[in-house]
Amino acid sequence: MESTKSRLSVTLAATLLAGTFAVQAPVQAAPADGSRLAALASGLGEHRTAGVYRDASGQLIVNVTDAAAASAVRAAGGQARIVGRSTHTLNSLAATLDPGVAGTAWSVDVAGSRLLVELDPALSGQRLAKVLDAVARSGGAATTAWLPGPITTLTSGGDAIYGGQYRCSLGFNVRSGTTYSFLTAGHCTDIAGEWFSDGQHRTKLGDTAGGSFPGNDYGIVRYTNTSITISGTVGGQDIASAAEAFVGESVKRTGSTTGTKSGTVTGLNATVHYSGGGTVKGMIRTNVCAEGGDSGGPLYDGSKALGLTSGGSGNCQSGGTTFYQPVTEALGRYNVSIF
Repeated sequence: MESTKSRLSVTLAATLLAGTFAVQAPVQAAPADGSRLAALASGLGEHRTAGVYRDASGQLIVNVTDAAAASAVRAAGGQARIVGRSTHTLNSLAATLDPGVAGTAWSVDVAGSRLLVELDPALSGQRLAKVLDAVARSGGAATTAWLPGPITTLTSGGDAIYGGQYRCSLGFNVRSGTTYSFLTAGHCTDIAGEWFSDGQHRTKLGDTAGGSFPGNDYGIVRYTNTSITISGTVGGQDIASAAEAFVGESVKRTGSTTGTKSGTVTGLNATVHYSGGGTVKGMIRTNVCAEGGDSGGPLYDGSKALGLTSGGSGNCQSGGTTFYQPVTEALGRYNVSIF
C-alpha cells in the first residue's frame, strides 16, 4: 500500500487525476481508438462481442460473433474478427468452472478467445488438482500458466500516505460538487480510518469515507486538510477522463515504492483469489510490475484514468503480473468525478 505521488509531498502536487467518465461509441468511420471501440463493443452486448485488443502489428481488433456485428465495427473504423466464444460465454464458463482456490487468477485472454488460469507456484496437491480438473472440463476453452510468485495485495510499511502502520499509494483525486476526496485500494481503506502524508502522522490528509474489499478493491478518503493544494495530475500528466481498458493498450502505473512503470493490458474481467485471502472480480490484468506499497496507485493511458492498483505476482527486478480495479466502477459507486 502506498501513495502514487512523487513520494507524495505535503502539497500533493503530483497526486491524482482528472476528468469525468464520458466515453461514447463512434457513429461513423473515423480513426478509431481503443476506448471508442471498447464502448462500441459494449453497446453491441456481451453475446455478440468478445473484447477489443491490439495485435502484434499494432492493429486494434474487435472480436465479434456474427456478421452484422462485424459490419458495425467496420463502419466505426475498426477491424472485426469473428470468433466462436462471446464475452458472455467466457464469463459464464469462468463462473461455472472456477473452484475459488486461493492463489489462482482467472481472466479472459481476448486475443486467444479463451480463459487464462494463472497459478501460484506454491499451489500443489488437492488444491492444484481441483483447478486442473476445472480447466480440463472447459473443453479447450481454458489454459493454465504458472506465475513467478504468490499473488498478494501490495501492502507495506514505510513512507508515503499512511494509515495505521501501513502505507498505500494515492490513486486519483475526485470531487462531488465542492467536496474533494481521493480514491485508493479498498484493502487500504479497510485498515485505517485516518490517512496522513508522513509516517509520524503529523500531517493529516483526510478520513476514510468508504471502501469495498473483497469482491471489489476500491476505497475513498475525504480530504479534511484545507491547507494543502490538490492537483489533477499524475507524474506531470494531466488526466482528463476515465475510460475502460482494452487488451494491448499501452499503460503506465505510478506507486510510492517503485515510481512510474510502463507496460500493456493483457487481460480483462479477471477474478483473483489472493494467496493471503480475499477474492476480487472484474479486474484489469497487466504485465506492469509493482511491489509492496504500490497498492491504490493509478493506472492510466495518457490523459485517461483506467484503474487502481490492487495486487499481483513478481517484482520490478524480474517482472510480474499486476491486477487493477477499474476506476469507472469506483466513480459510479461514490458518485464522484475525476478533475
